[in-house]
Amino acid sequence: MKRLAKVCIAIVVTGALVFTGLNVYMTTSTDDSVVTVNSVPSEAKADCILILGASVRANRKPSPMLLKRLERGLELYRKKAAPKVLVSGDNATVAYNEVKVMREWLQAKGVPPQDIFEDHAGFSTYESMYRARDVFKVKRMIVVTQRYHLARAIYTGDALGLKVWGVAANGNNYSGQIKRDMREWVARVKDLGKTVYKPEPRFLGPALPISGDGRATMG
Repeated sequence: MKRLAKVCIAIVVTGALVFTGLNVYMTTSTDDSVVTVNSVPSEAKADCILILGASVRANRKPSPMLLKRLERGLELYRKKAAPKVLVSGDNATVAYNEVKVMREWLQAKGVPPQDIFEDHAGFSTYESMYRARDVFKVKRMIVVTQRYHLARAIYTGDALGLKVWGVAANGNNYSGQIKRDMREWVARVKDLGKTVYKPEPRFLGPALPISGDGRATMG
């Protein structure tokens, strides 16, 4: 029994070390790709600014977290960091549409509709990156999300063959952030595994190149 207990403890400790090591690897290996609005490299020549979705309110307003992402994406667009904006999020049902709320917010702030592309099947960070590459034919991008989530977004995009820079949205201490941080540790390991096997997302569909007119993606 003592030997069995030692084996179990060794397995748990080893697993914890591997889990922690993978998280540290993902976050440290992407540090150099994290920039600010004013420090996007001149050679970036990004095809688009990818704003990752988050929850929207029942009144069709962005949640505080999503609002900060939209504000940062708009700031980058106005700085001419990229000519197009790709909004990617959950539109799994007719009643819930993150990307339409995101588009409407950006348009209300003066972004031309032809410069906004909607990705209605960005159900996860991995799927958003995969679809950006295969559906929207993106090669170089600036991704916007909160800092705690940025390493996974950058790493996933890089692993899928994209050139990615990340800009953090303001705000990283919303209600439930501790739980969110804990989930992120698990999600990093999960997505690292996906970047090895590269499964297709649930939906792909016809190509809608980011160089075209975003109005073709309106839903």
